[in-house]
Amino acid sequence: MLKKILAAFAVAALVALAAAAIAWNRWKASVETYASAPFGTDSSAEKVVEIPKGAGLKQVFARLAAAEVVRHGDLDERRFLQVAKDRGFDRKIQAGEYAFAGAVTPVQVLETIAKGKVKLYQCTVAEGLRTDELIPVLEKCGYGTAEEIGRALKDPALIARAGLKEQGSFEGYLWPDTYSFPKGASVQAVLLKMVSRFNEEWARADKQRKAGVTLNKHEAATLASIVEKETGAAEERPRISCVFHNRLKKNMKLQTDPTVIYAKILRYGSFDGDIRRSDLEYKHPYNTYTVKGLPPGPIASAGKAALDAALNPLDCDDLFFVACGGGTHKFCPDYACHKRWVDECQLGKKPAAGK
Repeated sequence: MLKKILAAFAVAALVALAAAAIAWNRWKASVETYASAPFGTDSSAEKVVEIPKGAGLKQVFARLAAAEVVRHGDLDERRFLQVAKDRGFDRKIQAGEYAFAGAVTPVQVLETIAKGKVKLYQCTVAEGLRTDELIPVLEKCGYGTAEEIGRALKDPALIARAGLKEQGSFEGYLWPDTYSFPKGASVQAVLLKMVSRFNEEWARADKQRKAGVTLNKHEAATLASIVEKETGAAEERPRISCVFHNRLKKNMKLQTDPTVIYAKILRYGSFDGDIRRSDLEYKHPYNTYTVKGLPPGPIASAGKAALDAALNPLDCDDLFFVACGGGTHKFCPDYACHKRWVDECQLGKKPAAGK
């Protein structure tokens, strides 16, 4: 009798184990189906989910489900947690703001979070901006208040960290480009990235410099900033650069208006829109009408075309150029030619017959 009872128990146990195995296999199959099943449609709008620091998987699921990135429900939660555990995602959750669009699978969602592929926000910085002009741009992009950005731009420790201790300023070294940063990025990180981009472009341009051009990094950044501010016509920049190179070789004053404007800004905090004779005659390190050679540093952030032009000037004999409408210039090798174009382009005088 006892043998029969034991046998019955053994059979029951085997049946139970078999049933459990079948149930487990069915569960695992349903989990795998869930893991690779897209949720949403290809045309679904972007859904943004914030994962806080220290969030557990259940909290992550709740936020994803609330945003309708994944299906919600007790069974879906259990499957989601199982998928994460089976693939090791439960130990790799990274905080941040994540964006999901279209139809995505739970595995794709978990991979995105585990790899920290946070949502990025673009910020475009135009060429030719001074550091003070950059402040509202970075503020609009969400990298801090104007006050915070202004402090960072003048922070000696941050300037030194950027490798600009000798220069003493970010001016001219914040490369104009379109940047992508996650939500909450610090202005310090942004500024360091911009300097890093300048260094990349400097290394590229330095390798391609014209034979005989001996400008060092700071001199090139300075001349490039002047070229940038003198003309918006890309095709003119190498010739503008040639004029300045020729003047430097002849120990002539550069006499470039953008440096006068910069000197006025340093003196008064702003530019009133006028350059007066007194401004041209005012002795200031940045006023190239009174000081020979390059000014102490850049007057703005130059772009690629201007930096390339500074290191690759056109071959020319020109020593002068005159703005002549439409954002372009007339170039001259001597003062007589220069005066004629000044009379015609800026004073409205008609050229004499035969000229």
